[in-house]
Amino acid sequence: MAVFWGILFIFGICLFLYMLREAFLNHVVQHVFCFPDFPKSFGRVSLFFISDIHRRVISDKIIYSVKGHADLVIIGGDLTEKGVPFKRVEANLRKLKQIGPVYFVWGNNDYEQDPDKLEKIMKRLNIKVLKNTAVTFESEIGEKWSLLGVDELGQERDRLDLALLAADEASFKILISHYPGITEKILPESEIRLVLSGHTHGGQIHILGYSPQKRGGVKQLANTTLLISNGYGTTALPLRLGAPAECHLITLSSE
Repeated sequence: MAVFWGILFIFGICLFLYMLREAFLNHVVQHVFCFPDFPKSFGRVSLFFISDIHRRVISDKIIYSVKGHADLVIIGGDLTEKGVPFKRVEANLRKLKQIGPVYFVWGNNDYEQDPDKLEKIMKRLNIKVLKNTAVTFESEIGEKWSLLGVDELGQERDRLDLALLAADEASFKILISHYPGITEKILPESEIRLVLSGHTHGGQIHILGYSPQKRGGVKQLANTTLLISNGYGTTALPLRLGAPAECHLITLSSE
């Protein structure tokens, strides 16, 4: 019996260390999306997408591996949460700015902090907050693509209709929403080709393969393509199992 409990103890320690390792990975998942209607004059556009940072400090390894390979940075919400020092938040933002221009959408945990203070930091660092609005990029020959962002959906702050109005109607559209559930509000006529989201942490901890949330990944839906990230940080427990921490380097092209 003593041997059994000894083996069980060692197994528990090993499992704990493995879960800790999965929670603090610095893995960049690469995706290539080819859309025939993506404006050819832009060539290839690369986006660095990171969501659900929470309490983590972004590793310099991430910055060094992505710098020079991404045209812009997108933060998919839950940059912070209650109790995270604003000094750490600002340090993370300054790191991300080394990669390129930064765009941010609100997550539910971001509102646990002082929203006004967070927005002031964003403004000071010249970070664009996509709060039910959009930004449109135009090539030299007049082709366009738009990045739309909606506010936090869980408290019904989201206004996809306003974001669509802010985007150029004829542009290729990408939507950023902390909640993947925004896809239920997308109509065919919205012509949103790609949605980037997080929030679920990919389930974070899967016991015998089961978790209330599915692992992150790419899904082809009726009206759009959806990417759900496992996220970079954790909530409640700094542990993961079956849903390792991740961020994303996304390349868009027409072929």
